[in-house]
Amino acid sequence: MANWFTGKVALVTGGSSGIGRASALAFAREGAKVVVADVTVEGGEETVALIKKAGGDALFVKADVAKAAEVEALINKTVATYGRLDCAHNNAGIEGPGATTVDYKEEAFDRVLAINLKGVWLCMKYEIPQMLKVGAGAIVNTASTAGLVGYPRGSAYVASKHGVVGLTKTAALEYAKTGVRVNAVCPGAVDTPMMGRITGHKAERAARMASSEPIGRMSAPAEIAEAVVWLCSDSASFVTGLAMAVDGGITAV
Repeated sequence: MANWFTGKVALVTGGSSGIGRASALAFAREGAKVVVADVTVEGGEETVALIKKAGGDALFVKADVAKAAEVEALINKTVATYGRLDCAHNNAGIEGPGATTVDYKEEAFDRVLAINLKGVWLCMKYEIPQMLKVGAGAIVNTASTAGLVGYPRGSAYVASKHGVVGLTKTAALEYAKTGVRVNAVCPGAVDTPMMGRITGHKAERAARMASSEPIGRMSAPAEIAEAVVWLCSDSASFVTGLAMAVDGGITAV
């Protein structure tokens, strides 16, 4: 890799920590000007500070991806600041509670779907028109292995991530001839703050999660970020509509 994104602008949602932060840092390393979006202000500003410390150019915008007006404002701010939008990593998401299908609360189900699925749709709804203006663009949506297979006690999360895969394939087909490519990454167990919440920050539960991976460990966020930036690069110019498992082999079992 050598300055894949020089002169280009990348947007990362959910950029305050974990995969989103790693993705934002990777885009900046490759020369992009980066807009970091999140509802968590402190973490998002920390990501921007890390990019600037490394010599990059970045901006933080607070945005709730489940709200159309805030997503529209985010895209407008991106274009007003940097003049264009070339790449987007639609990464913002939540895990939701663990409960069986029968016991899952409606309010919790709606919240997970609003952020994880509707949020991705809203981002693409406002990102794609800007990419069409420059005649090219690349979008990567964060799905999950839960977008490829089922997991007990995760009905809302699994449904949302299967939906992200479906949205990705549909948008990819709709815009295939326009120069706009749309793909998804499907991470397995990743060592992020979300994973910490899932395991209750208990070492033994984290160890069990890691041992479930055929590769024998969790992924680092940066390993997912490398897949994201590759999918957005010209090196992946013939790749669209792909749900790429970056999962240590867990969906190969």
